Amino acid sequence: MDRAKRYEWISISEALSIRRQCELLCLDRGGFYYTPKGESELNLKLMELIDHKYQCTPFYGVPRMTDYLRDMGYQVNHKRIRRLYKVMDIRAIGPNPYTSKATPKAYTYPYLLLGLTIERPNQVWAADITYIGMPTGYLYLFAIMDVYSRYILGWDVANTMTTDWCVGVLQTCLVQYPSPDIFNTDQGSQFTATRWISALEEKDILISMDGKGRAIDNIFIERFWRSYKYEYLYLNVPSQGAELFDETEEYMRFYNFERNHQSLNRMPPAEKYFGKKTYFLSTKYSPLVV
Repeated sequence: MDRAKRYEWISISEALSIRRQCELLCLDRGGFYYTPKGESELNLKLMELIDHKYQCTPFYGVPRMTDYLRDMGYQVNHKRIRRLYKVMDIRAIGPNPYTSKATPKAYTYPYLLLGLTIERPNQVWAADITYIGMPTGYLYLFAIMDVYSRYILGWDVANTMTTDWCVGVLQTCLVQYPSPDIFNTDQGSQFTATRWISALEEKDILISMDGKGRAIDNIFIERFWRSYKYEYLYLNVPSQGAELFDETEEYMRFYNFERNHQSLNRMPPAEKYFGKKTYFLSTKYSPLVV
């Protein structure tokens, strides 16, 4: 069990003192009271610039992004940009230069979508996490999509990328909709964790994973992130988490029920998914529909 998980077991309401609980869990008491330091104002600005540039040039790795930021006048090195890439959970689209170096994972699975004809709802679901820059910090957005219809089945916002957070959204979707045949993700730690794998296997869902460094394998949800950020986020920068959640909820309704897709014969995702015209009540993006 990792240290972070053991710290979560400590409770100030227990009869045992914090010191004794830490001793029993083989933890340093100082770690319990430690509050992680937020990113500096400069780092937040750099993360904003990286996010904008990455949406246009997702093939930019750390060296190219570092050069780009230097050309803009920021005195940054590769180490700082590499750390920010990790915080933002992004990676360049393209082959990994360390192709012979194995990465230890709890589970890894093959990519099952190559050459597959996706011809009905709930045949393939896909999921991903994206970074959301805020004026005083950052959050993460997780979403699950039906690939056939591009319909967003579930989503949530959080300040950390935990497996439990992702599994919670997954389980809600599995209650609300028929289980998919295949579920595709990247090889992020959330999606190779035992809890995530078990939740899929319990429903007899085949597990598919992108090739390492191959974000293009999950291209449909990557395109959704681009739409979300350019059509909403960059135009309406929220000031706090609650505002982000409310505004994202509005955009999700617009995207699912009103936004026509050329690849779907000018239908919105909900109509493609449910096989009939589906309406929702008024949002800031569209008039009242009854």
